[in-house]
Amino acid sequence: MSHMQVGDWQPYDEAGRRKYVNGAERKRFLQAADQMGNEVRALCYVLAYSGCRISEALNLSRDQIDHERGALTIRTLKRRRLRFRMVPIPRRLIAMLMALPGHANGRIFVMHRSTAWRQVKSVMFTAGIHGPMATAKGLRHGFGIRAAGSSVPPNLIQKWLGHASGVTTAIYLDAVGVEEREFAERMW
Repeated sequence: MSHMQVGDWQPYDEAGRRKYVNGAERKRFLQAADQMGNEVRALCYVLAYSGCRISEALNLSRDQIDHERGALTIRTLKRRRLRFRMVPIPRRLIAMLMALPGHANGRIFVMHRSTAWRQVKSVMFTAGIHGPMATAKGLRHGFGIRAAGSSVPPNLIQKWLGHASGVTTAIYLDAVGVEEREFAERMW
């Protein structure tokens, strides 16, 4: 996406294959993650349940876990400015993160970005997920699609994913086409 305009992204690649993990794939991915070590398992759950980028997940510290609100405060660098967004996550994921050993640098995860990427790809492979959706970014896009399909208001999806523009968020709403399907079902 680095050379594309915001409105140029599509949920399908040039061959028409999905770039996002669907519900059944997400379930298999999390089941495969359950077979991994605690740190990789927790990373996979964070990516699936928060929609954050892999670099954002790797930069998480215990201070960014809000127990009271049941959320993660995700830190990202946008246009050379530090930004924060709060994303609700299941309480069981908070417990999973807190059970991980504390690290001297304060971070929850201690692995390089390329290692994390390989781990996610490995879990995808174990789950039988192949193609353009079998990435950490596929989980992020799947989070957006799932939120849109669950009637989460667009402004919350935009906030949770950290989109600067609602145009980017609208892509997920268009991809789901829930209302479009309802019209078609009435016509059938």
